[in-house]
Amino acid sequence: MSWTRIEIDLDALAHNFNVLKQRLAGATEIMAIVKSDAYGHGMIQVARRLRSEGAGYFGVSKLGEALELRDAGISNPILVLLGIEPAEVEAALEHGIIITVYREEMAKAISEDAIKRGMKARVHVKVDTGMNRLGVPYGSSFDFLDKVKELEGLEVCGLFSHFSVADEASADDRDFTYAQLTRFKDVVDYSRKIGLPITHFHMANSAALIALPEAHFQLVRPGIALYGGYPSSYFTEAVDLRPVMSLKTKIIHLKTIPSGEDIGYGRTYTTSRETLVATIPVGYDDGYSRLLSSRSEALVRGKRVPVVGRVSMNMITLDVSEVPNASVGDEVVLLGKQGNDRITGEELAEKCGTINYEVFCNLGSLRKKVFISSGDR
Repeated sequence: MSWTRIEIDLDALAHNFNVLKQRLAGATEIMAIVKSDAYGHGMIQVARRLRSEGAGYFGVSKLGEALELRDAGISNPILVLLGIEPAEVEAALEHGIIITVYREEMAKAISEDAIKRGMKARVHVKVDTGMNRLGVPYGSSFDFLDKVKELEGLEVCGLFSHFSVADEASADDRDFTYAQLTRFKDVVDYSRKIGLPITHFHMANSAALIALPEAHFQLVRPGIALYGGYPSSYFTEAVDLRPVMSLKTKIIHLKTIPSGEDIGYGRTYTTSRETLVATIPVGYDDGYSRLLSSRSEALVRGKRVPVVGRVSMNMITLDVSEVPNASVGDEVVLLGKQGNDRITGEELAEKCGTINYEVFCNLGSLRKKVFISSGDR
């Protein structure tokens, strides 16, 4: 029995892709970031729809994800953003996967393996311009490019970096973003000076795609915006995005509880009046955070109702006293639209003290997904 499901609106996904595409100059292409199961949205189905909308490139975090896409018939260029292990070089070469390099020994090992096989490995060099997470440090990047140019088993076809605060609006953060961009342009210029045949430079994430056109280069790498999530609250008025993910379930039990009764583990919620309590079969096992206990809301018959008591592993309780004719079997929306109201990923994230990315990834771990488009309505 499956009362609970994640709905993925592929038409909303397509809308977001095309809205973002309209912000680009004609020569700039989109590398759709579909890592982590497309932020919980279902990597294969998402990639297939984005490919049909014109996405030319895909970005994943690990080689295994790239191979899943290949097995699903996605023949587009795929970049593995984290790089690969030496044991994975053969599979990457065999399936034409583009590899990220940022360490000298990594680049040499890939080159040697490719030469043994009579091939060239296509690689993108990642430069760290200030994120201090992954990539060749900016100060070492010029020497690194000199060295990879001499590796005969590599075809260096891309160069990229990543912004750390492009989604923030303070003057200091804007200055830092432009400082990162300036550093990246320095490395771009150097790569051209030494004659590296790089065809694709890229740095723009969702935030920079929307707000920093000078960072678009030949590729942009939207992630969260494809899925209808805003990079931060500063972007809600800047672009028309449609949420792609919904979490829906139904009421499986109703019970009238007198005033003064406690609900749930820890007796953390006490009724202040006679209360009609609905039980729904969702919990933190489904990715719905325990931090939302007695803090969040759901939609029932188009009305907002509060979550009361603790979110447990498989159940949540709602106060549906104000919902006329609430019944067992009624649809409950915990994320998404019902009637004229909507609960967004941003709303849930704020109540958890986190970001919409984490909300989507956690909820997307739910195995039951339903993919809908105009042909299914």
